[in-house]
This record gives sequence, structure tokens and C-alpha cells, in this order.
Amino acid sequence: MELEIRNISKTYPNGVQALRDVSLTIPSGMYGLLGPNGAGKSTLMRMIATLQDPDAGTMRFNELDVVTQKGEVRKTLGYLPQEFGVYPKVSAEDLLEHFAILKGITARAERKATIEALMRQTNLWDVRKQKLGGYSGGMRQRFGVAIALLGNPKLMIVDEPTAGLDPAERVRFLNLLSELGENSVVILSTHIVEDVSELCTRMAIIDRGEILLEAEPLRAVDELKGRIWRRVIDRSLLPLIEHEHDVISTKLLAGRVVARVYSDDAPGEDFEAAEPVLEDVYFSTMAGHTGRRRMQSAPAA
Repeated sequence: MELEIRNISKTYPNGVQALRDVSLTIPSGMYGLLGPNGAGKSTLMRMIATLQDPDAGTMRFNELDVVTQKGEVRKTLGYLPQEFGVYPKVSAEDLLEHFAILKGITARAERKATIEALMRQTNLWDVRKQKLGGYSGGMRQRFGVAIALLGNPKLMIVDEPTAGLDPAERVRFLNLLSELGENSVVILSTHIVEDVSELCTRMAIIDRGEILLEAEPLRAVDELKGRIWRRVIDRSLLPLIEHEHDVISTKLLAGRVVARVYSDDAPGEDFEAAEPVLEDVYFSTMAGHTGRRRMQSAPAA
């Protein structure tokens, strides 16, 4: 299974160019699309989900043309958008049954078995009779996955799935997504670096509608070894450090600032070498240190 995107562009009527000549090859497994809000992630996800057409370019999932064969693509597609509505006074079980009928699961016995399997898979079986208005944010996200999984899709799209979840719900949700990636193409669109780091075997970084980097996360991190430096400073020194060095990120630590710097050589005796993490890949790429080159690795099997 493979999703092939070639030279996709999209400009909205207000003149905003959401995507510029985007090309990606997305294999089976978990694939992370990482970028800030407004980078073009959601536009690309809606196109893959057949909800929008590109101005130019092509998209193919296996033998299907995503642009011209929307009906066939939708039969094998699961989509969890960033925001989706539910009927708060309806139980999860009843609403899932409604969607199952819309998906074409008309045989009652099959539908009942499917609903039970999905609610157990998403850990919602014990609260299946509860009205959706009483669900927590994480429970609602897992219910959205249950809907997206109807019909056993081979292409799953999840857009900003962990935004607003508490740590425990986030872990449960990520574990669920990881299981889904074993048998299908799952695209995780997010601005949260940790989600990609923990789940995805391949990723792309997008900003202002352009792909800045495509890589295997572990290999991209390895490429930064020897180039990330760390220094703990008082807040008052931050403007000077930013003026003298290429600061890619800062974090507060006990009232002081931890500044991480990108440099091919040691930036000074007050800095210590830091073990790079995926967050460093993201910030250094956004700062232009990859020179917009693609960190290519061996194609996924």
C-alpha cells in the first residue's frame, strides 16, 4: 500500500497559496506530517480525504486516482478531522450504529458485531450507553476513531488528534493509533513534535505550503549529532545570546532559560554539547538549516 502525491498546489480565492508543488510518497505504517498552524497540513489532509480538489498535481492510493475516483477512495478511507461534531444527547452506541448503516453495513448481526468490536478496540465498550455530551475530550477522540474505522479502511487520516488531551488520554490515544498503523497507511497531521517522535517511522515537515524536509525521524535526529549545543542562562542574557548565536529553541527551567543553539562548531566554552532530539530537527529545519534539502533514507518496505 502506498499513497503517492505529486506536484500538488492549491490557492484559495482570497489569494492565499495553501500548498506549493507538494510531492510525497507515503508507505504503509504511521507517517507524520509536522508543521505549525497554518502550514497547509489541513488543506492537504482534506484533499487526501477527497473533500477538496487541488489546482494542480495528482494523488494516487494504490491503483486509485484520489481526485477522479472519489467514491472508490472513500470506500477504503477513514478520516478523523481536527474538529467534528456529535449529537450530545445520543449514546455512543446508537450514533455509531447510525454511521455503520450509512457506511453500508446493513445486516443487523454484522453491524452489531462490528460496533462491539470497534467500541472494545477504542476502549469505550463500558460507556457505550452513555450520552456523548458526557464524554471527555479523549473519549470523544476515541469515538471519532471508531467512526473512522468503520469499513476496515486501508487509508487513515487523523488531523491534530491529541490537541487538548490530558497526558493519560494522550497516551491511550497514541497507543490506539500505533495499533492501527500495523495494517494500513495512517497519516498523522500535527504540530506536536512528541506525537511524531513516539509513533512515526517516516515524516515530513511542512511550512507555508512547502515541504521543507522528508525523513526517517531517527535518521534526521542522527544527522544533527555534533550540531546542537545547550546553555542555561538568566533571562536577561537571552537577547545577547540570540544576537551572537543561532538559537533554535528556548525553554524555562527553574526561572532560568535553557537555550539550544545550532552550530557546526562549539559556539563557546559556556555551551555544552547536547544530544539532539526530534524537536531540534523541527526547529532547525524551520530555521532553514537543512537548506530545504530532503534527508532521504532507504524506502520503507
